Amino acid sequence: MKITFVLSLLFISTSITNFNCCFYSFTGASVPQHLQTISIPVAQDRSGTAEPGLRELLTDQLTQKFIDDNTLQVTDRTAADAVLECTISSLSDAPSVVAAGENVETRRITVTVNVIYRDLVQRKIIYNENFSNYGDYPSGGSITQRRSAIETAVDLITEDILLDTVSGW
Repeated sequence: MKITFVLSLLFISTSITNFNCCFYSFTGASVPQHLQTISIPVAQDRSGTAEPGLRELLTDQLTQKFIDDNTLQVTDRTAADAVLECTISSLSDAPSVVAAGENVETRRITVTVNVIYRDLVQRKIIYNENFSNYGDYPSGGSITQRRSAIETAVDLITEDILLDTVSGW
C-alpha cells in the first residue's frame, strides 16, 4: 500500500513537472533589452483620401494596444528609447462580393500603413514594413457601416504592428 502511494506521488510530481515545462511566455520575446520605452507620434496620412480622423484613429488604437500589452512603456519622443513612425500610404474602397447581374453586394475598405520602428538608443532602424488589412461593409451601406469597416481594418493593422514589434513573429 505504501509503495503504491509513493509511486502515485512520484507519478503526479513527474507529471506536474513535465506539464509546467510546457508553458512559455512570448511577451517581449524580440524586444532588445535596452529598449524600455516607445514613442508613437500621430500618424501621417499620405493616402490622398482625406478620410476624416483616420490618422488619429490609427494612432489612438496603436497607442492603446501598446499600453495594454505593457512590453514597452509609451512615452513622448524626448524620453523614448524607440519610436514607431506610421504613414498611411493608401485607403481603397472597392467591390468585394459581386452577385449575379454584376450587382455589388459587399465593399471592402483596405488600409495600408508604412511603419518604421527605430531604435533611438543604438540609432538604427529595426524594421521598415508595410502593413495592410481590410474591413467589409454592405454595398450602399451607411456612413456608420463604412466607418466600422475602416475601424476593423485599422484594428487588425495595429494588432499586426504590435505583434511584429514585441514578438517579431
